Amino acid sequence: MNKTNSEVQNITLVLPKNLLQKIKHIAIDKQTSVSGLLTEALEEIVKKEDLYEKAKLRHVEMLDKGFDLGTEGKIDWNREDLYER
Repeated sequence: MNKTNSEVQNITLVLPKNLLQKIKHIAIDKQTSVSGLLTEALEEIVKKEDLYEKAKLRHVEMLDKGFDLGTEGKIDWNREDLYER
């Protein structure tokens, strides 16, 4: 992590001992620290949330705008026409 002290903040994290041991082993296998491993995982969570929020806003805008169904906004049929047998 190449960030200055003003760009980072320490937190306290309480984890079960057995979970922490497994995390330490994973960090060693990935040649990083527990902090680096957690930072990467949390960044991925934030990225997914950001992408979800952008997609949601885009779809809400599409729904607000509406879709061109070729009717020019005029309905020239009724329910009975649709279900005529």
